[in-house]
Amino acid sequence: MALPVALYLASGAPMAWANAADVVTGLGILAGLVATQVVVMMLLLAARIPWVDSMIGVDRAISLHNQLGKPALYGLLAHGLLITVGYSMTEGIDPIAETMSLLGISDMVWAYISMGLFLAVVGTSIVAVKRKLPREWWMGVHFLSYAAVASSIPHQFSMGSALGTGTLSRWYWISLYLITASALLVFRFALPLIRSLQSTLKVSDVSVSSWRTLPSGDKVPDSWSITMTGNGVNKLEAQAGQFFRWRFMNSKLWWQQHPFSLSAAPNSRSLRITVRNLGSGSAAMGSLTPGTRVFFAGPYGLFTEAARTQPQLVLAGAGAGIGPIRSLIENADFAPGECTVLIRSSDEDSLILREEIREWCWHRGAVLYELVGHRDRNPDHALTPELAERNARSSWLPAEHARAGYTLESYAPDLSRSDVYVCGPSAWTDAVIADAKAAGLPSESLHTERFSW
Repeated sequence: MALPVALYLASGAPMAWANAADVVTGLGILAGLVATQVVVMMLLLAARIPWVDSMIGVDRAISLHNQLGKPALYGLLAHGLLITVGYSMTEGIDPIAETMSLLGISDMVWAYISMGLFLAVVGTSIVAVKRKLPREWWMGVHFLSYAAVASSIPHQFSMGSALGTGTLSRWYWISLYLITASALLVFRFALPLIRSLQSTLKVSDVSVSSWRTLPSGDKVPDSWSITMTGNGVNKLEAQAGQFFRWRFMNSKLWWQQHPFSLSAAPNSRSLRITVRNLGSGSAAMGSLTPGTRVFFAGPYGLFTEAARTQPQLVLAGAGAGIGPIRSLIENADFAPGECTVLIRSSDEDSLILREEIREWCWHRGAVLYELVGHRDRNPDHALTPELAERNARSSWLPAEHARAGYTLESYAPDLSRSDVYVCGPSAWTDAVIADAKAAGLPSESLHTERFSW
């Protein structure tokens, strides 16, 4: 953030500010430089650069990307407003007349289009709006951010002297745009395509892994396990707990890309995922047939055995997050009695891979707890501070367990000597992590993968 501002200040431009109009215009330029730097950072965080994933994980990178969206938009709006007001003060006309004048410049037309696209992208990312949009629609709108950046570039180099010919700022921004575009092209598009073509990955088996009972008494699939085989799977160096972004090349799903974690430890020939029946996109997975070609990006994530820091292990999963927990049970390094597994759902039907997890826990000597039931929807607020704190720690548990005063330590007495891996919906994951932190666990012993978009 500081570098583009420092380059602008070092150019001596502020020394030429002679009046209020110059100051307002200069502040507008600074707001634009900072906001554009933030936008570029967002693009790099979303570019799936391998060393970013290895340092902070895709989960954390996307979280940071999301947090920067509103500040970037506010900066761009401030840039547009200050520049317009500054120019209007210089020319002695009102801001509306100045706006109409600017629209007569072709590069500025693209700048206004860019602002409109940014408003659309950030507007659809507001949680209340995002929840109402199908994921595929939201992703389509989100890709407009590339067009927003591209359409903003012409006016940056043609308007004013901030990025004038021969200036250090000009070369800085040209280099930054080229690096960002290259990272996006290589890591989001070219590399996944090349690896997909080399692996020849295809669906080899689709089986129902759990059923849901309807009020009528009929049973419908609640989840499917999809196994894929192909050449060179071992070259992907995938690990249990990681996820890929999958594209299944049939008539219904070819245009959609879905992030799913491995639900079994990978081997030299095959990868497996387990998909819950939660919407039209995931429901269509049940219709996949053997032989369907699969394109992918990944593997991603730090939710692996390699992140271990402690001798013992606690694995907690809820909903679709039970899948990666199942894969970790299979090949994590622990002796009998050194691993506690917690799988959580509001009803019996939602405990996906239940029988497999029972078998693996028995085989490897892990302690298994199946936590079934709704959370306490009417907690008692008239409690002592101590009881209120305990209830807050138990908020991720079924109501019966929470009212009994259970916490994470109740299931894992050796919690202080354990790594805790948590995978599930964001709110639930945050509650489990808060319980672990309240028990005194350091951040380096806590590992998460959140299932949200």
